[in-house]
Amino acid sequence: MALNEPAFTLGIEEEYLLVDRDSLTLSEAPDTLMEACRSSLQDQVSPEFLQCQIEVGTAVCKNISAARDDLRRLRSCVATEAAKHNLAPIAASCHPFADWKQQHHTKKDRYDDLRQALGGVARRMLICGMHVHVGIEDNRLRMDLMPQLSYFLPHLLALSASSPFWQGDDTGLASYRLTVFDNLPRTGLPPRFESWADYERTAQVLIDLGVIEDTTKIWWDLRPSHRFPTLETRICDVSPRLEDTLSLAALTQSLMRMLWRLRAQNLRWRAYERFLIAENRWRAQRYGISEGLIDFGKGALVPFNELLDEIIELIHEDAETLDCLDEVQRLRDIAAHGTSSDRQRRVLHIAQKAGANRQEAMKAVVEHLIEEFSADL
Repeated sequence: MALNEPAFTLGIEEEYLLVDRDSLTLSEAPDTLMEACRSSLQDQVSPEFLQCQIEVGTAVCKNISAARDDLRRLRSCVATEAAKHNLAPIAASCHPFADWKQQHHTKKDRYDDLRQALGGVARRMLICGMHVHVGIEDNRLRMDLMPQLSYFLPHLLALSASSPFWQGDDTGLASYRLTVFDNLPRTGLPPRFESWADYERTAQVLIDLGVIEDTTKIWWDLRPSHRFPTLETRICDVSPRLEDTLSLAALTQSLMRMLWRLRAQNLRWRAYERFLIAENRWRAQRYGISEGLIDFGKGALVPFNELLDEIIELIHEDAETLDCLDEVQRLRDIAAHGTSSDRQRRVLHIAQKAGANRQEAMKAVVEHLIEEFSADL
């Protein structure tokens, strides 16, 4: 009996930081800015936990082309309205030199409750991410694909890395964001469940106890969305470049279709132990794409460009079917030339070599991030 093919629709959420165009420090979003954005974008834009953040989300998109049009519109609106206040958005998971202790959370019941529940951990949440929803209507199928897709989460993180700096220091990591986010409860790689019913029973234990009100308070790297019939990846740093975001979304979408296609043939990707996947997750967090990841099938550390070539070959048929092969193949540019974290470090080095002091060089990094945000608009 043939399996009905899921819709594999796309939805992309991005979080941005707002910076002052003169000082390049973080700035709180004025009410008039949020009102203007809401007037144009309605519920596709919202404040985030911190007042210096703003979040956008595309509509349900049939394909990557529609996602490009919608996300470009969202980014363009935020950039245009921010400019009227001498502000600019940047899509990096950490501001290069901002101090989290100087930021204030958005006055909203949801965020007030979050700060109360998480204590001091919440105050450090000066981080931004990118989430990709892929439409898979069948709950049982979502739960079946989740542990298989988990294998590829480190690969997505490595390609997306955009947070090498924290409070003016080079952390030595490609994605420092995760070191902050992982301090929250109910984060990290998702557990393995036997069935959708098993997942619901497990989550209901915390809901019945009043620990969480619903599964929106589960923040795994990959989760079944509470609001939509989707699997949602949450592992990625936010990407400064629009086209990088779209390539990562296309890869996510194609991987899910590949796993569904295997299932339709009575095959499946091996569900490796979380302990092993976590090692690759750490390598991606620490090194991005520069040191390679473990290929557990081969039992070897493999350079990232080789892994990416293998993945692209694996999902070639699916990317063609979803009409996103060009976007997927564009990821080879990241593998060849580096991630946002690599580019930010290069900008810092060039500025310092030209005679800039540390603070001036950090400001050059922010200028670079502003330029990248608007490059494809």
